[in-house]
Amino acid sequence: MLGLAGADPKEDRDYQAFVRDTGFDYTRDLDVAAIAVWPTSLMTPNGGFGNNLVLAIADGRFDREKIKAYALRTGKTGMWMTQSFYTVPGDPPVSFGFLSTTRIELTDTPSTPFVVPASDPAEIDAMRARVHRVAGAPIFAAARTDNLPKSFYDNFKNAPQLQSLARSVKGLTFAGQPQGDRIDLALDAECDSLTHAAEIATLLDGLRMFGTVALSDPKTRRQMTAEQAAFLTALASQVKVTHQDRWVRMTLAVTPEMLGPSNSAHAELR
Repeated sequence: MLGLAGADPKEDRDYQAFVRDTGFDYTRDLDVAAIAVWPTSLMTPNGGFGNNLVLAIADGRFDREKIKAYALRTGKTGMWMTQSFYTVPGDPPVSFGFLSTTRIELTDTPSTPFVVPASDPAEIDAMRARVHRVAGAPIFAAARTDNLPKSFYDNFKNAPQLQSLARSVKGLTFAGQPQGDRIDLALDAECDSLTHAAEIATLLDGLRMFGTVALSDPKTRRQMTAEQAAFLTALASQVKVTHQDRWVRMTLAVTPEMLGPSNSAHAELR
């Protein structure tokens, strides 16, 4: 998204032009956003995202006429049942429509916009339970992982034990909670059994300890920038792995110091 890459979106000339022409500045006008992804393939050979259906709904303040005019400079309009929508070219193209004066819907599948794949009641209940687990956090995500594309599991074809553990993970939840200058992060994996949860927790803790040892090697550190080495060292030493029943949890407190000197200085100025 325009303006998200730089340290300050106001310094991005393209983003400034976007704000001027559409009247929308996400730092000011976006209240809340939800994104859903249905993957059919996870990655393409060039490292991009695969052929996935992505649907996003955002609440905020939108100047409908300005946004429509901006989209129609290069895009086109259409109808889906009674819903007007606009398609903007890109890789992939993006279609969007206004659900109300304060809500907009976007999808990357212009041929079938605004269609949510059907799920059976059991899948809906399982996903609802995952969302309920983290919905109190200002930043959260939930994912069903028991039916990922075959290409994902092919990555483990030479390691049957790892492939079995990957297949045992039925869902993921993620939560982020700002606490002053740090952000507390938690990633939970829902497994199909207590045994698999314990095995995954042991594997992750082993990888964490192995990473700590590897990062203490000067040869390893010379292959990274000082900022990268500092971040990975803090990550390996501070991430905590626990498990309870069928759940495995990884927690980490991200501080400005972990993100580099510029972020640390910014936090001190605040």
